[in-house]
Amino acid sequence: MHKWRIAGVLLALVALAYPLIVYLSLSRLEPRWLALLLFGLALMRLAVRRTAVTWGCAGGALLLAMFSGIGNAWLPLKLYPVGANAVMLVLFAASLAHPPSAIERLARLREPDLPPVAVAYTRRVTQVWCLFFAFNGALALVTALWASSAVWTLYNGFISYCLIGALMAAEWLIRRRVRARNGFAKAAPG
Repeated sequence: MHKWRIAGVLLALVALAYPLIVYLSLSRLEPRWLALLLFGLALMRLAVRRTAVTWGCAGGALLLAMFSGIGNAWLPLKLYPVGANAVMLVLFAASLAHPPSAIERLARLREPDLPPVAVAYTRRVTQVWCLFFAFNGALALVTALWASSAVWTLYNGFISYCLIGALMAAEWLIRRRVRARNGFAKAAPG
């Protein structure tokens, strides 16, 4: 099981570095060769974990890799961040339609007996993340279709991560205030 944990960490690191890897490959490799990396990431994701979500994510990555490889085109490779945001949006939105919400599920890992005010708060945080994934995915699409490769890399490989960090930090600060105001013992993760 230890090797799968290492594989999961490696997968996460490569996924985080993906925009930079694409950018650095632009003048050095043909897209079909980088499509093999995306293909490998998809297979590695399935090797680490086989759930409906990972099958969906891997299937999308495999399709992008296939289109990139067959057409020897960069655009399918640049659409990967769009797909990642779309998957997250669908997961979080589905959890709103079929509770508990995604953030409530995370919160219950630390505090199984959440008070009603915390459940309402986690639902609101899940809604905010849905808006974020829609916004971030739209910007990823715009940069893939109309921006230079440098702008695409800057947004998808740096700015979007900064926005994620800023949203997490803002939520942490707000959570502390909500927690103090409502007097529940532990803060729900978000």
